[in-house]
This record gives sequence, C-alpha cells and structure tokens, in this order.
Amino acid sequence: MDAYDEDPRAARGPDGSAGARPPEKPEAPENPGGPESSGTPESSATSEGSDHESTGQESTGQESAGHELSGQEPPEPPSHQLPATVPDPARRGLAALSPRYQAVAALAVAVIGVGVGVHLLMVFLSLAPQNTVSKQHGKAVEAWVFPEFEQNWKLFAPNPLQQNIAVQVRADVRMKDGSVRTTGWTDLSAQDGAAIKGNPAPSHTQQNELRRAWDFVTATHTADNRPVGMRGALSEEYLRRIAVMRLYRTDPTSRTGIIQRVQVRSRTINVQPPSWSGEQVPDKPVYRMLPWWTVSAVEAAGGVR
Repeated sequence: MDAYDEDPRAARGPDGSAGARPPEKPEAPENPGGPESSGTPESSATSEGSDHESTGQESTGQESAGHELSGQEPPEPPSHQLPATVPDPARRGLAALSPRYQAVAALAVAVIGVGVGVHLLMVFLSLAPQNTVSKQHGKAVEAWVFPEFEQNWKLFAPNPLQQNIAVQVRADVRMKDGSVRTTGWTDLSAQDGAAIKGNPAPSHTQQNELRRAWDFVTATHTADNRPVGMRGALSEEYLRRIAVMRLYRTDPTSRTGIIQRVQVRSRTINVQPPSWSGEQVPDKPVYRMLPWWTVSAVEAAGGVR
C-alpha cells in the first residue's frame, strides 16, 4: 500500500466517500491543585506516605547497620517515641521530699551542725592554754567536757603503765523485809576484761568507761581520799553511778533490793618483769579503800536499773 493511501479508519460520509476526520476532543489542562486533577487527594497522600515510610525504614536499617559496623552506639530515638513520663534524675535525696519534709530535714541538719560545733569548741577550750574565754566560762566548759569527754596525752607518755589495776565495789542493800545486807566484792574490771577478751570490736564503754572514771577519782582526790574542789565531787558522783548501774545488772542481791550505800576500792598488782631481767618488783596486791558513799534516791531508782 502506498504511504499516501487513505487511512481505512478515516471517517466516511453518508454516501461512503471518505470525509474529513472529526476533530478530537481537547485534553483537559493540567491543574495539580485543582478539583479536576487526576486522582483523589487521599490516594496521593497515601502513596506519598507509603513512599516516605518505606524510605525511612530503609534509611533507619542502613544507619543501624552502619553504626554496628563502626562500633558506635546508635542515635537515640526521636522524642515522640520516648515514654510519656521520664523520672527527673535531679530529684533525689532531700530534693525528692515534699517541701514540708525538706524543711524538717533542713532544721534537723542545722541543729546537729550547731551541736557538733559547740562540742568541738568546748573540747578545744578545755585543751587550749588559758585565755579570756576559758577564764570567764571555765565552769561551763568543765561541766560540758568532764568526765565523759575528757582528753589527755597519756597515749604519748614516755613511761607506760606497768600495773594491773582492778576496780571493785560492794554495797549495802535494803531488802524487801526491811533488813540491810552487805554484798561481797564485785570485780567490775574483770567484767570489762571478760567482755573485751575474744571480741574483735569491743565497745568504748567496755574499754574506757570504768578505767577513766577511776583515773578521774585518783586525780582529784588527796592521798587520804578527800575530794579536791568541784571536780573531786563530780568524779565521786560519776564513779558511784557506774557502780550502782553495774550492781543492779549483775549482782543478785542488789536486783532484789534497793542500794543504800556503795564502797569502791582498787586492787593494784605490779606486772612482773621478764625472766631474763634482774629487776625485782613486789608481787603482793595493794588495796586503796575509798569511804562509803551514800546513794541518793535518784541514783538508786532513777532509771539506772
């Protein structure tokens, strides 16, 4: 067929003759944002969202694999994927309490701090050389420090103790029938020694309470056992309280009655030198007997049992 032959699909007239082709319908103008654009907005958005989602998944997987290969930690997820409530790391300790309890805790810390500061000041004034403050308030300092918090330098003494000193006590006890019974001697130092022996962490009271009380008495009394000044009377009261408390705890007679009087004595024995030494020391015990002390009603039944 010749290239210039008529198109068999060409339109023909009523008489069968070939006629002109009818004009084609004009195409609709492109309008992406208009209502006549092809496709619905929802389908377009869904398609775009799917593309973005798939692209995001692929990129996330690639980034995770890259971080694993490089040894780096993957980045944190976006904020919209974190839990709804994240605890505040700054609100810990006192900050986590309510304002009322914070005020109570702050007040307690302040009181403890003031108490510690006053105690350290009193101990310092008791050890420091004489000054204006210690001269004006010496009695208050001694009442605070002695005898429980007394400080000394015996740890650095050139001549350590070479004697074993035991403190013993006996008492006059009024029984329920009205009679008075005198107990035997109770060795208070032996009680402390039994509590310390084999104990890897003995208490301060077991090691030093009785020993320091006896040292306080001997330092504030004359050779004939007379107290010297206010400290002498204070030392007697301190040792008497310890003796009464120990008797109520350990002596059966004292537990069934009321202690009226106590008497304290010391038993001193020299530590024998080694066999290779030519030194000779007495081996007989020496006793120091203190007078009878009357026990007040407060000391006998005032919570010392």
